[in-house]
Amino acid sequence: MSCPQCGFEHQCICSHIPDLSEVAIHLALLTHEREWERETNTGHLLARCLPQCRRYPWQRLQAAPELVAKMSSQAVTPFILYPSDESISVDKAQKIARRADREPLFIVLDGTWQEAQKMQRKTPWLSEVQHVHLNVDQASKYTLRSNQQPGHLCTLEVGAMLLNELGFAPQSEELIEFLDYYLRVYQAEKSGHALQPSPLNQLK
Repeated sequence: MSCPQCGFEHQCICSHIPDLSEVAIHLALLTHEREWERETNTGHLLARCLPQCRRYPWQRLQAAPELVAKMSSQAVTPFILYPSDESISVDKAQKIARRADREPLFIVLDGTWQEAQKMQRKTPWLSEVQHVHLNVDQASKYTLRSNQQPGHLCTLEVGAMLLNELGFAPQSEELIEFLDYYLRVYQAEKSGHALQPSPLNQLK
């Protein structure tokens, strides 16, 4: 029987999900409608690692009421994690927010790169929100989708890179290590068995 939480039948990964509840961050995942049901979505894993992270369904003409309330709060300044000609660094976004005595709210477009482009381009209520880019200096480890372009990260990797730039390097590394484990378990699951220990580990 499959685990109702992680969905894996041969090897539940729930006990391996990092608990990063100590990380002080405002993070919202704006999830494309097709992404909610995809087995390969990592946004739901990021939300389980970071209790402060919330997922909201993307709608072109209006935001979910809960997200509207969050973006309108006097406690935060919203930013979209999306590279563009006008995007600024994470550090600069922090400084802008704190000059207004607020904390940054980072909104991640949770979908394929093509879907994220559409979401950014066709969502009028996001048009005035400042773009923020990450300093991506390594190739993605994510291997579950074809046509991945250089510099494109899965949502869990975006969360990890963001934490690193916010000064949470150990927690960022935890996320990357968990992603590596998740990918190996996923491949084993699709082959119909639990993850087999490597020969090196068997010799220890």
